[in-house]
Amino acid sequence: MSFPVSRRAWALALVAGLSLWSVGCSKDDDHDHAGHAGGGHAHEAKNGGQLVEVGKHQFNFELLPDAKVGKLTAWVLDAHAESYVRIAAPTLQVKATVDGQEKVLVLAAVANAASGEKVGETSQFEGSAEWLKSANGFSGKILGVTLGGQNFGDVAFEVKAAK
Repeated sequence: MSFPVSRRAWALALVAGLSLWSVGCSKDDDHDHAGHAGGGHAHEAKNGGQLVEVGKHQFNFELLPDAKVGKLTAWVLDAHAESYVRIAAPTLQVKATVDGQEKVLVLAAVANAASGEKVGETSQFEGSAEWLKSANGFSGKILGVTLGGQNFGDVAFEVKAAK
């Protein structure tokens, strides 16, 4: 049994299919994870921090410095920065360059009773340092990162000065 299909119905189906196909986000897209003009689409940071892409569109770190208390918080997020990704690491080690000087900062895993996250299975990490209170932006690396069973080595980032 066959059903007659008009040319208009075929055209609408083709346009709808192409529209859905073109909206998708693939690993080869020209992404703009930090919110800068880059010709691609941008992912939004969940907590108001800055996104750092890990791998080729595999994961993100969101970095949020708090100069008032001298704290840096990092969250591990999925490729689209939509969902938190829990990891087993008890700490993340950051090597930062601030005003030409190298600084080391250890970010400890944070438990969160509201989300059920605990040390050894969390997406949030925090560390404090006096230099964070006066840093006017800094660059650095998150050292030896393993996410999803894959080692990404050192992940470079730049935290821009607060406006």
